[in-house]
Amino acid sequence: MKKTILCAALLGAAILSFDSCSRHTGHQAVEIPQALIEAHPTPHLVSQRPAERLFTSPAVEQTILSVQSSLINPTLSWMFSNCFPNTLDTTVHYREDEDGNPETFVYTGDIHAMWLRDSGAQVWPYVRLCAQDEALRKLIAGVINQQFKLIALDPYANAFNDGPTGGEWMSDNTQMRPEVHERKWEIDSHCYPIRLAYAYWKQTGDTSVFGPHWIEAIQLTLKTFREQQRFNGHGPYYFQRRTERQLDTKCCNGMGAPVKPCGLIASSFRPSDDATTFEFLIPSNFFAVSALGKAAEILQEVNKEDALAQECKNLANEVSAALKEHAVAEHPLFGKIYAFEVDGFGNALLMDDANAPSLLSLPYLCDVPADDPVYLNTRAFVWSNSNPYFFKGKMAEGIGGPHIGYDMAWPMSLIMKALTANNDAEIKSCIEMLMLTDAGTGFIHESFHVDNPTVFTRPWFAWQNTLFGELILDLIDKGKLDLLNSITL
Repeated sequence: MKKTILCAALLGAAILSFDSCSRHTGHQAVEIPQALIEAHPTPHLVSQRPAERLFTSPAVEQTILSVQSSLINPTLSWMFSNCFPNTLDTTVHYREDEDGNPETFVYTGDIHAMWLRDSGAQVWPYVRLCAQDEALRKLIAGVINQQFKLIALDPYANAFNDGPTGGEWMSDNTQMRPEVHERKWEIDSHCYPIRLAYAYWKQTGDTSVFGPHWIEAIQLTLKTFREQQRFNGHGPYYFQRRTERQLDTKCCNGMGAPVKPCGLIASSFRPSDDATTFEFLIPSNFFAVSALGKAAEILQEVNKEDALAQECKNLANEVSAALKEHAVAEHPLFGKIYAFEVDGFGNALLMDDANAPSLLSLPYLCDVPADDPVYLNTRAFVWSNSNPYFFKGKMAEGIGGPHIGYDMAWPMSLIMKALTANNDAEIKSCIEMLMLTDAGTGFIHESFHVDNPTVFTRPWFAWQNTLFGELILDLIDKGKLDLLNSITL
């Protein structure tokens, strides 16, 4: 598929306070056209799980059975049973190192490499079950151990090979090495592992993952974040690629657009692996504040590393203060909203991308209150035609991004909309559209065409599959089983 870049509007960001009243509730139910219901292929409700599975967890299997016994809608039950275990069924490769410590290499799905972001998100919904399944606990501890070692291998890389195999991006003009699959600097690559490790610790009490590799990873995270605040020049990172895709490379000899240092952290690429337009990516900076706070708590309580913990707190406070000064822009229709990217000079990019961390996902990942007036305005903005990457067609709607291009909405945006909603009608309509845009496969894809959801990308994308399972469990935990059982598609 030809990938097309859509030009977003660039507006000057005003320096504004956070205490204004919201104009918008942010509650918008997704419209379900009757044509989409009629056109949806009739699914054959036969399990789509592979006969040979990489890992089987009794706790996960019991959870599937429990949810299936609670859900009335057979299609929803079928999709949950296909999607929730997909990461374990198809992507995890468990082993132990020479000292007997667990290590787990996680594919992202149909790309056989381990993204720090994707792997942290893929196993996240299973953390809740670790206390019930020792093998599952060790598998997730292995993911955390592997992530810390990979950060130490190259703190600027986003994805890694399973060993020094090289790959298609070895010709990129950056400091490549054969263990690295792709070397796109993304803030969230360091945040997702901290989020996972923190939740694992809180759930299990296990501190074995917070040894020397953890300390080295945190030290490198702080060093990298500090370098990318750009107070002492551009830092060591650069990236160029020979490509016809504009957002697969960086301008200015690989260094990206200029920034004015202000306390924010530069992210050369977005969670979509697309290049940033302005280097200060706001959702990822919010995520960094959250992750640094969690790292500080671990360092103090587990490692007794008070000085290192204070470094995390100090940096989090700097970034938080910079967000208050630079993250908010004035939109002519929606009022004060969070910008997607800024450059410190006063310029802002007003849009949202489906990949998380996104503006839509701020309450889910970044500790931003779901009732924050600026977030509610932002939420209304991103799910509207004012967001250049919101696509609404004959059959469906959702947020996409330049990674795939025009008219290709990502199911992840619908999942994030439901995860951050507090309105039952909105939640229900999101789930209905997710059920109707699977092209009859029983899985969640990377993206689908809003005029014809049978046109989609990536039939095997474990992150989105597992995230869908997480959504269903989250809603059941919140007492919304009756809402799920009111779906009659």
